[in-house]
Amino acid sequence: HGLTTEELTVLSTSCIEAKALAYCPYSLFRVGASLLLNPTSTSSPPTIITGANVENASYPVGTCAERTAMGTAVLQGHRIGSFKAIGVATDMDDFCSPCGMCRQFLREFCENEVPIFMFNKGGEYKVMTLGELLPMSFGPSSLPPR
Repeated sequence: HGLTTEELTVLSTSCIEAKALAYCPYSLFRVGASLLLNPTSTSSPPTIITGANVENASYPVGTCAERTAMGTAVLQGHRIGSFKAIGVATDMDDFCSPCGMCRQFLREFCENEVPIFMFNKGGEYKVMTLGELLPMSFGPSSLPPR
């Protein structure tokens, strides 16, 4: 997966901590996400951007943790090529992948090779690339040049 032990620890810890901030009074399904940025130098500490799911009484209006985190990253100026890995944490015994809408949203700003670490409630993880989770994806390069 290409992460150092420190990067994996920071990725895991940050998305688990973000999960605790989820606003989910309707589903009670907490999700935390973390985006690990590519380092600016070999001595740089890991830089993380986090997000949590935010529900709404009008159910379709809620926002998933992955899109909350990526929206923050975009506001900070990050674009495709900025991300080394993504972490997603839930309270499930099994591993939970980003939903289809989040996969497509992440594809706008991440290469297919970016690994997504899915952490269960015990802190164990399964890792798959964005391309494995969203094969034959439609992304910015699918559009004709402008």
